[in-house]
Amino acid sequence: MNGIICVNKPVDFTSFDVIAKLRGILKIRRIGHAGTLDPMATGVLPVFVGKATRACDIIPINEKSYCAKFMLGLTTDTQDITGEIISKSKVNVTKKDIENELKFLESKTTQIPPMFSAVSVNGHRLYELARKGIEIERQAREILINKLQLDDFDESSNQGKILIECSKGTYVRTLIHDMGQNLGCGATMIELQRLSSNGFKIDESYTLEEIIEYRNKNLLDKIIIPIDKIFSVYPKVVLDKENTYLYKNGVKLNLNQIILNQVKSDVYRVYGYESEFIGLARADYENEIFRVYKNF
Repeated sequence: MNGIICVNKPVDFTSFDVIAKLRGILKIRRIGHAGTLDPMATGVLPVFVGKATRACDIIPINEKSYCAKFMLGLTTDTQDITGEIISKSKVNVTKKDIENELKFLESKTTQIPPMFSAVSVNGHRLYELARKGIEIERQAREILINKLQLDDFDESSNQGKILIECSKGTYVRTLIHDMGQNLGCGATMIELQRLSSNGFKIDESYTLEEIIEYRNKNLLDKIIIPIDKIFSVYPKVVLDKENTYLYKNGVKLNLNQIILNQVKSDVYRVYGYESEFIGLARADYENEIFRVYKNF
């Protein structure tokens, strides 16, 4: 079994819990995932099975989108509702105040990771230090926010919902925390659902129960996504019979003969003469070589 299954991760499961569960369901050990989700979060978790695990670290599409619920007037040490309460404050904030603040945050290009995160500093996970009551200086990291929109806000409960489209490595709970600090009342995230990740959407994701049902009906092939789908941003090259044999054996091919009439790119999707997906190739324009990048 080789390909990708999009899991709709349940609440209170870690990403590793999902992998462990799937190993039992699919009866296969070689499984990985892209884009860790915190236990409190739900939603899209792309899971790579078999040879597809080779793609985990070279996915070209890294944008993600979320729906997050928040509460004003409350801060915690984890920046979400699972943490210890640090402060409670009175709230005198309007919907317009929040919308203005989100416009400001949307322009942010860097973010300091929270202490309760899996970021590693000098060989230590930040959350390990945080649990010991240790806080250290963290370097700001580059992020990209394409959308930060208020979807709903109830002034009576001080709770609301925002929609986010952002780059890999963006902490939504930190955006909410920063929003609360700037509004002067504090804020914490109370719910998070990932709507899309790495080009996959929530409507093509399956619960663990649904995956078990497909397995029991011998229909897993209906929900397995082919590996090459995640590389659809790269131009496609189909090799003839001779070059298919040479390429599969690691032979460097003549670039100009292979990419005739193709869109110029650094990376190409490579298919054999029988249309089977082989993997990715790099184009070395300086030396006119078409070489293997990653085969599946």
